[in-house]
Amino acid sequence: LVMVAADELGADWSKVKATQAPGDSETYGNQDTDGSRSMRHWFDPMRRAAASARRMLEQAAADKWQVPVSQCRVRVHDVEHIPTGRVYEFAALAEDAAKLDVPARDKLVLKKPEEWRYIMRNPEGFPKKNKQQPLAVDGMDIVTGKALYAADVYWDNMLFAVIARPPSYGAKVASYDANATMKIPGVVKVIELPTASQPSAFEPLGGIAVLAENTWAAMKGRDALSIQWDTAAAGENGRYDSQAFRTLLEERAKESGEVLRSDGDLAAAKKAAKSSLSVNYYAPHMAQAPMEPMAAIVRIRGDKADVWTSVQNPQLARGGVAQRLGLKPENVTVECGLMGGGFGRKAKPDYVFEAADLSKAMGGRPVRVQWTRDDDLHHSYFHTVALEHMEGYLDDKGKVSGWLHRSLAPSISSVFAPGVVHLGGAEAAQGIRSMPFAIPAVQQESGAAEGHVRIGWFRSVYNIPHAFAVQSFVAELADKAGKEHKAFLLELLGPDREIDPRTFNENWNYGENPELYPIDVARCKGVLERATKEAGWGKKMPAGRGLGLAVHNSFASYCAVVIDAEVTKDGQVIIHRADIAIDCGPQVNPDRVRSQMEGACIMGTGIALMTEITARDGRIQQDNFHNYLVPRMPEAPREIHVHAVNNHLDVPPGGVGEPGLPPVAPAICNAIFAATGKRIRTLPVGDQLKAGA
Repeated sequence: LVMVAADELGADWSKVKATQAPGDSETYGNQDTDGSRSMRHWFDPMRRAAASARRMLEQAAADKWQVPVSQCRVRVHDVEHIPTGRVYEFAALAEDAAKLDVPARDKLVLKKPEEWRYIMRNPEGFPKKNKQQPLAVDGMDIVTGKALYAADVYWDNMLFAVIARPPSYGAKVASYDANATMKIPGVVKVIELPTASQPSAFEPLGGIAVLAENTWAAMKGRDALSIQWDTAAAGENGRYDSQAFRTLLEERAKESGEVLRSDGDLAAAKKAAKSSLSVNYYAPHMAQAPMEPMAAIVRIRGDKADVWTSVQNPQLARGGVAQRLGLKPENVTVECGLMGGGFGRKAKPDYVFEAADLSKAMGGRPVRVQWTRDDDLHHSYFHTVALEHMEGYLDDKGKVSGWLHRSLAPSISSVFAPGVVHLGGAEAAQGIRSMPFAIPAVQQESGAAEGHVRIGWFRSVYNIPHAFAVQSFVAELADKAGKEHKAFLLELLGPDREIDPRTFNENWNYGENPELYPIDVARCKGVLERATKEAGWGKKMPAGRGLGLAVHNSFASYCAVVIDAEVTKDGQVIIHRADIAIDCGPQVNPDRVRSQMEGACIMGTGIALMTEITARDGRIQQDNFHNYLVPRMPEAPREIHVHAVNNHLDVPPGGVGEPGLPPVAPAICNAIFAATGKRIRTLPVGDQLKAGA
């Protein structure tokens, strides 16, 4: 966005400085950073705001020279009087320009793409005079260690707090003994925090907080606590077993669910079918596991409060702190550092509220609540578990005449409202209702699934299990029909057309106007063709090695992935190459688009091969990265190639942060089948390929 403003304004990149805005929705609008929507929502407004400023600078120069504004033009960080060559630097005009009326929208002249210096250019494409400038405005600080994260901030007289939280969602403290804790040097106080009533929304879980003069003392003090937990207070959540819950979902999947979308006559297609296929797919809970666990500092100064944290939703943090401290929102300042990873977890500010409660308990003294990795994995807002039941019916020509998708997954809304057991509209839109296949009879349903842990946003959210099921099932149906996978997928997509999602009973559309953002089948096919071309789809592969394909539309973008994978004799998966084609419309910053796709590919590799959260007796079983597995360098794809499609202004900007993730796991699993003949229907792959599995 800084590049957009700088380019439209005519700024010299070397003189551009980006600063983090405090949480203030009244001044800055919605500051929630999720949903892959920053460029979708702000590309055009930022261009127009900067174009307005450019015009005002030109007018200020014209007034100084007493010449028509038509004789003035912005060059690079200055305004030139064209007939005489006279020049004013921006700094000499800024004060006068700020006093002028903002130009009317219809009077603005936006720059043409050929006039851009930064937008849609890679670093090597920058003008030479700016080439030495880092493309990421905070990149130099990050690599030199100057960047501030929440855990880097220290305030005078600050206490450090860690919290022993209930082992299961809804459990309470029955009793505790802090005598041993208080004997540890540096420990200042032990405070019991109330357990939130369920559903808890963004409220902290409660527990026993240990406040100390340093984090080590606080952590050792927590270790020394003797706590008796009332797990009966958690009800069914205290007995939650994720494997048993999967078995329950498999039984429920045999029964009809709430209808999400119904096209044509599925019963007739089923009756007339020459062959059929019925399959269940399963995806587990996952934790976002941001590289920096959650941390927040709060201090109270009379009728004011200061917050320093890394949070995706600063205005929500501000409002919540104000409410619980009885302050006016305008008297709460929320300063945000770099995120340290978020992936949806830091959109929930429960950890900020913990710091506010403890600062209040300590008379306003600054308190930093620090989560550890164990805390993060045990008490996240977890990605949903999902059981996806698929049925496909083929006619005498091997074409799909009927399609049933029944999804059973706890809803994020279960954290906000009691009794929610079905997918919400936005959740159903993510890869179910938005499916663009040209199939005569389609029925999509939501089966009942309770949330026994806190369910929350995770990068690309419900697109993960839905894309895994749909794209894996397409490959299985192609095999059933005796057809080549890519050709079968193109047949399913049907003719080029733009689909109004409302015709699918899909009214969310990622919050976008369906007239500007229809589901465009041609764009879906475009990324499919590009990825397969770059990967050499159809080429002969060595024994034990195969190509896998998946394509998915999400967040107003289109992404296809082809994976070249090898399965060794001992069941290890080696990903030799990934080709990712992304159509997100104009790629304002191609380098960032590429890095997002690369990151999504690595994260998707973990989802496919190793990453999962399990629960037993209401307790999460994973503690740290020794048993919550994510790809290390040996497991990561050896090559990742990213290919841009439709990188122009003929289509509006789409999302980037999330669309690259959903197709990765099914592409990997389809590659495994091509290499071994073994279908993967349960994520992660884990030991399924080992001998005897």
